Amino acid sequence: MARVAAIDCGTNSIRLLIADVAADGASLTDVVRVMKVVRLGQGVDRTGQFAPEALERTLEATSEYAALCREHGVEAVRFVATSATRDASNRQEFIDGVKERLGVEPEVISGNEEAALSFRGAVSVVADDLTPPYLVVDLGGGSTELVLGENGPAGSHSMDVGCVRMTERHFADGADGADHIADAAPSVERFDAAAADVRAALDMALADVPVAQTRTLVGLAGTITTVTAHALGLAEYDREAINGARLSVDEALASCNAILAASRSEREAMPFMHPGRVDVISAGALVWREVVTRVRDEVASAGGKLEEVVTSEHDILDGIAFSTVARI
Repeated sequence: MARVAAIDCGTNSIRLLIADVAADGASLTDVVRVMKVVRLGQGVDRTGQFAPEALERTLEATSEYAALCREHGVEAVRFVATSATRDASNRQEFIDGVKERLGVEPEVISGNEEAALSFRGAVSVVADDLTPPYLVVDLGGGSTELVLGENGPAGSHSMDVGCVRMTERHFADGADGADHIADAAPSVERFDAAAADVRAALDMALADVPVAQTRTLVGLAGTITTVTAHALGLAEYDREAINGARLSVDEALASCNAILAASRSEREAMPFMHPGRVDVISAGALVWREVVTRVRDEVASAGGKLEEVVTSEHDILDGIAFSTVARI
């Protein structure tokens, strides 16, 4: 048994998993699992660099995570940075700040490695009655990874489409991007433009990932877990209820559409909604709606039928933790 820490720093949130990983690397037990919305990717799609206040928020969270690692006697740490850090011209300032606080250098991984780690985390706990191939979709703030496989990735693609990036491109007004979100639901014109953006990205993804082979669609990360919480009618965010939840395709799409139709104040009042997701969940729900619809249609065109969508709370964090054991 090894105690490791995995940190996933994405465009919208920074998350920590401290876990005890079995000697055979086949399973892990959570010790600490926490998340903070820091919006590191604030404005990156527009400016190409990290905003000073976004760096400050993220490095403050890193200091808190470093203290937790010390408190729980972690043997090894792996810090992975994804979409926003790949795109930022001033990423060295971020890398140096993390190393100073945590003692390890963050790894700016490719979209393909991000997809592989997400797949590893998701399938580590997949139910025995689910049929492969699995299409694992990790919908983040700056990118969305699609990876198809059974025991490992057989095809993957990282799309530059995520809830923060799409909010700033299509749903936000003003120089500060996602900080200026009107209360009313976005206009039909904005929805249509955003949907066209996602569909174009999916066209490219399907050249690498034969999604028509999908037998089980597994969705990961905050947008998808929030859509699932809506579909389940939860009175509060309940990780145990969400993990492994199976929704019909129609139920998943209906919840996406309900969130898209809601005003900002209505989204804010949803009891399961994290405050840091209120402004970006509409764009995330649109991305998820387009992905589910496209996969359903591709499976149908190949003579199959996609009947349900599975949500997993186990994702890239778990994959990072498994990968960290090999480094000890």
